[in-house]
Amino acid sequence: MSKIHVTRFTIEFGDCDPAGIVFYPNFLRWMDAASLHFFRAMGVPPWRELEAQTGIIGTPIVDVAARFLRPASYGDAIEVETTIREWRGKSFVLGHVVRRGGDVLVEGQEVRIFARRVADDPKRIEAVAAPESIRGACE
Repeated sequence: MSKIHVTRFTIEFGDCDPAGIVFYPNFLRWMDAASLHFFRAMGVPPWRELEAQTGIIGTPIVDVAARFLRPASYGDAIEVETTIREWRGKSFVLGHVVRRGGDVLVEGQEVRIFARRVADDPKRIEAVAAPESIRGACE
């Protein structure tokens, strides 16, 4: 099982729709930010440093899903609990649980890859297996 990291956010007025509830894409934005915070907390260097060391430029999303269970509004303090649920050949699954206190608001999942530039066409990227050092740091 992967380690768990919790990222905290406070919902701002501008995160909400006219009804005063969080506009749903903001949950995806917070999950994306929580993914980066997860890797930083595990000791993974910033992507620019990792690119210089390994050629890996980051972890783009290839699939995302979310299940919205309860609404949230401005002023709410939320926590995004992030863990790696599954390592695959050239991808991995990050799980997110968004909570307000004891209430689960959203359950989300991102499928990501470790990516590097294609040698003969640097405008393109390709998936590569997760470096063992990163897997080890996250487990």
